[in-house]
Amino acid sequence: MQTTIRGALAALLVLGAAMPPVQAGTGTGEMVRIKDLGRLQGARENTLVGYGIVTGLAGTGDSPNNAATRQALSNALSQFNLAVPAAQIQSRNVAVVMVSASLPAYAREGDTLDVTVTSTGDARSLVGGSLLLAPLMAPNGRVHALAEGALAVGGYRYDANGNVVQKNHPTVGAIPNGARVELGVRAEVLDATQTLTFVLSEPDFTTASRMAAAINAQFGTELARARDAEGVDISVPPAQRERLVAFIARIEGVAMAPDRRARVVINERTGTVVSGGDVRISPVAISQGDLKVSIVSQNSVSQPNGLWNPNPNIATTVVTNSTVDVSERNGSGYLAPGSTTVADLVQSLSRMKTNTRDVISILRGIKAAGALHAELIVQ
Repeated sequence: MQTTIRGALAALLVLGAAMPPVQAGTGTGEMVRIKDLGRLQGARENTLVGYGIVTGLAGTGDSPNNAATRQALSNALSQFNLAVPAAQIQSRNVAVVMVSASLPAYAREGDTLDVTVTSTGDARSLVGGSLLLAPLMAPNGRVHALAEGALAVGGYRYDANGNVVQKNHPTVGAIPNGARVELGVRAEVLDATQTLTFVLSEPDFTTASRMAAAINAQFGTELARARDAEGVDISVPPAQRERLVAFIARIEGVAMAPDRRARVVINERTGTVVSGGDVRISPVAISQGDLKVSIVSQNSVSQPNGLWNPNPNIATTVVTNSTVDVSERNGSGYLAPGSTTVADLVQSLSRMKTNTRDVISILRGIKAAGALHAELIVQ
C-alpha cells in the first residue's frame, strides 16, 4: 500500500504601500476602428424558425408511435390530393424537424441563408435525408424565407443486434444556402430626431467618452455625445442625410484607443491563465513549497526451513514491514518588485519551474492579499 499526500503552502505578504493602479488602454494604447467596437442600434440579425419534414431516410426516421410525424406527413400528402389518414401512415423514412436560420439586417428578396435542421421526434439519424419545402417565420408570424434541400450531416449512427456505432450527432444537419429570402427587411438606424446610436459590445464609460471625442475631432464639430456606458448618440447633419451610407462609413473608420478593464481569466479545469500584458501587481513576496509523505508497506513470508519433525505449532507467517518517509522540497521564493505585470510574474514562475496549478493558486492568493489590480475571473 502506498499513500501520497501532497500539500501546497503559499504565504503572500504585501511589502509596501500599494502602487496607484495603472489604467489599461489609455489614450496611448492600441488604436482600433469604431467599427470593431460595436454596432449601430437597429442593425441586427433576426431569427427565423419553422418546422418541416425530412424524407428519404433509410429506416432511421421517426417511429410510427410519433403522432406528430404521422399528422405532418398526412397534411403534406393532402396538398397533392392524397387523402391518407394519419393512423395509416407507418413509414420510418420520414422525420419531423425544426428549421432555423438567421436573417441579416439588410437582407433582400432572393438572398440565400444557411439553414440548421434538428430532429424533434425519435429519429435515429438524418443522414441521406432531404428537407421538403418549409416556411421560415419571424416572431411576428410573417414568413420571410423558404427552406428546402439535401441535408449535410457530420455524423452517422448504425445499429444491429443491440450494437450501436455512432459519430457526432446524426440528428442535426445543415443545408448551406438552403433558404431563399422571400420577404426582405430593412434596418432603421435613424430615429425620429435624425440621430444614430452606436452601441458598444462591451459597455464602458471611458470608451464611450473617448468615442464621442474621436468622432467630434474627426468632423470638427459637436456631433457625438455619450449617452451612457453603452450608447453614443450621433446627430446627422442635414447635408449628410442624403448620403447616410458614406457618413456612417466615415464614422466606422475613425480610429480610437478603447479602454480595457484589467482582467485575469483562470480556467481551473484546463489549467489555463489568460491576462492582459499590462495588468499590474503591487510589490509582493511569494513563498511556495511542497510537503510529501510516503508510506510504503511490503509483505514478506517467513518460512521455517531445515526442521526435522517440526512442532505442530510452527507454521508459515506473513510479515508486513512498513516504511514512512517524509520529504520537504526547499520552498521557492519570489519577490515581485514595483511596476510588475502578471505577464512578468508568470514568466518568472515558469523559469522557476512552477507548474500551472501552482501559478493559479499564487494568483488567487495575490488577489486575496490585495496586490493584484485586476478583476479575477475563475471559470
